[in-house]
This record gives sequence, C-alpha cells and structure tokens, in this order.
Amino acid sequence: MEENPKIKELQQIVIAIANRGWCPATGGNFSVRVESDFCAITASGIDKTTIQITDFLVVDFQGKVVSGTKKPSAETLLHTTLYTLDSDIGAVLHIHTLSNTVLSSHFGEQDLVTFQGYEMQKALQGITHHDTEVYLPILDNSQNMNLLSENLTTRWDETEFNYGFLVRGHGLYAWGKDIKEAKRHLEGIEFLLDCELHRMLLSAKKQ
Repeated sequence: MEENPKIKELQQIVIAIANRGWCPATGGNFSVRVESDFCAITASGIDKTTIQITDFLVVDFQGKVVSGTKKPSAETLLHTTLYTLDSDIGAVLHIHTLSNTVLSSHFGEQDLVTFQGYEMQKALQGITHHDTEVYLPILDNSQNMNLLSENLTTRWDETEFNYGFLVRGHGLYAWGKDIKEAKRHLEGIEFLLDCELHRMLLSAKKQ
C-alpha cells in the first residue's frame, strides 16, 4: 500500500490509544477518510500496540477492499455507514474499556447516557458550558453488521448523534472532522464515562 500521511497519523494514534489499555486482546477498530468515498481501516485480528501500515486496508463505502491484502475489521460496515451519514466525519475510533462496556449495559434500558455538570464536556465540539446536557446514544449489540448498521441509520434520524455512541455490552465509537478531533472526543467521552462509573460506585458504598 502506498503510504498516505493520514494513515501514518492514524497508525500513531492507534498505538498511543492501545498503549493506554483501551484495545485489550485485538479489540478495537479505527479508520480515517482518505477520499470522499473511501476510508482506510484497521485489519481484523491485529494487536493494536504493534500495528503497521500494512495492517490498514482502503475500502469503499460498501466495504469492498480496494487496497491491501488482509481482512478488514468485522465492523467495517459501521465505519462506512457513519461516513455515509455525515460527510463531515473524517475519522472514526472504536475502543473497548471497562467503563464504556459496563455503562453501555447499565443504561441500556434508557438507550442513552446523559452527562451534565462536568468541565470535561467542553472537550466536545460546540460545548462551551459544563451545565449543557450531552447525550450519548446506546445501540443494541448484534453480530449481524447489516442489522447493526441499519439500527444506527434509524437512530441517527431520531437521536442527537454528535460525537459518538455506545454499543450495549460492547464499546464506544467516537468520531470527528479529522483524526485529532476524533481522538479528543474519544478521550473526553471516555473520561466522562469513567466519572459516571465512579459516581455509581461511590453512591453504592454510601447505601
């Protein structure tokens, strides 16, 4: 694969994220829009702490590989659906952590997590005050990526999807206009989820 500066930047970000323990085993998948109708995405089953340029594939928005020899992530369709839904999305990052996995199940019946009162909310594009309510939708998990992408498309028209969403019992997807903004949103949301989980644990101890 011809080296693309966006893919090189994404490779460095993936390694940094994985070294924080946010991609246990071979979990997580990451992509960047390289042209209007194509994205580069991580291959399936790759240790993200040692990912190489050759571990990325370029796919069209139907998920067809146009460059690269490995198997693309099983969740490629979710990435390409996001790029199709919003032409301003430039990168999509997906991780698995204790906080996002637990809270995606805990708040599952509500279908969203609400954040309010946290200074870190201002890490999210357009949020300028800690009292603003921020919503993080939750989708039901499925091993059927066609079904999951259809559910995403349906919820997209019904719910405020600005920065990311959770998949129940699975993990967090976050995005931005470019790789740097996507990383900032990912880190900000993950911090907010950590805060919510710790608040729950402290509240349980007081009872």
